[in-house]
Amino acid sequence: MERGELAAWLRLALTPGVGNTTARRLLAAFGLPGAIFSQSPEGFAAVVGPAQAKALREEPAGLSDLLEATWQWLHQDDGLERRIIALGDAHYPELLLNTADPPLMLYLMGRTRAPWPQSLAIVGSRNPTAQGLLNAKQFARSFAQSGLTVISGLALGVDGAAHEGALDGAGADTSDSSLATIAVVGTGLDRVYPSRHLALAHRIARSGLIVSEYAIGTPPLPENFPRRNRIIAALSQGTVVVEAALKSGSLITAHQALEMGREVFAIPGSIHSPQSRGCHALLKQGAKLVETAQDVLEELKLPIAQTSGRASSQSAANDESDKPGQDNPLLEALGFDPVSLDALIARTGISASELQARLLELELGDEVARLPGGLFQRIAHA
Repeated sequence: MERGELAAWLRLALTPGVGNTTARRLLAAFGLPGAIFSQSPEGFAAVVGPAQAKALREEPAGLSDLLEATWQWLHQDDGLERRIIALGDAHYPELLLNTADPPLMLYLMGRTRAPWPQSLAIVGSRNPTAQGLLNAKQFARSFAQSGLTVISGLALGVDGAAHEGALDGAGADTSDSSLATIAVVGTGLDRVYPSRHLALAHRIARSGLIVSEYAIGTPPLPENFPRRNRIIAALSQGTVVVEAALKSGSLITAHQALEMGREVFAIPGSIHSPQSRGCHALLKQGAKLVETAQDVLEELKLPIAQTSGRASSQSAANDESDKPGQDNPLLEALGFDPVSLDALIARTGISASELQARLLELELGDEVARLPGGLFQRIAHA
């Protein structure tokens, strides 16, 4: 995108009183932004109201500073590809274009020339259980091993685990024309939020793509994140919800996916866990219950990996004879719901001191997670 063209798009996006819907109406009537700003008051009258027409004839405050900051961001010399695509660009993703509210502009960082791939979204709680984190990572790894791109939002918790699992699953097989994972964020791409995901964002930019509709310099405003969720839902063939509270951004993404005609999948959890209630609510509303990544791939009729160790790993997880803990009475007593030390003493008859020592051993072996409130939970490994 040339500097003059970029200036026109930024001016349209910054014009007070002109949102996405009005901007699309103007583009449909007059063509590219450069043509919009050359219209007479009479020309505007047929498309927008007097206040909007007046705003369109005046340069928005801050335009020159934003143009310079954006131009500098585009031309950083750090080895990362950067690109801005606008409505009408041949590279604009068709799945997003065909939604009710496609963004005017998309800022891209990473493998910006790769084609938009077949993708699955994985979303969930920012405060998941240890089992939720493991599920997100394992599902994402399986999807990536099947050649699919995993989309999420770079948030703490499930999102971060999904990106990591996809990167691990793609491994060294990721080519310049493929995307291991796509992170859709709610800030400008000149910053990383949350900051603890800085290293993860760099990994994504080298093996995948980071996407935002927000201008350079945009901070992490709370209202941005529910809006960005529609992009996650739109770019994906289906959305997998790993863990979610009843009121959460993950459920917003799921409902937006349903409105767009996409499939929604939910992983069930403990009836005692607040982080499972959102998934259970989705299941009551018709989301598909899934226990393995293969369940999702089969439902969507997407390819299932057949390389060594990939397809077999899930079937092994479903083989009752191979389930861990059958020869460990303490793991059997734990079950898979969160449980207190007192409850375990009552179930097993083991003294508190011995039980704590054995639980610590299991915790160090990644078989048990310690939860807030003095609770313990067994972790299932696929």
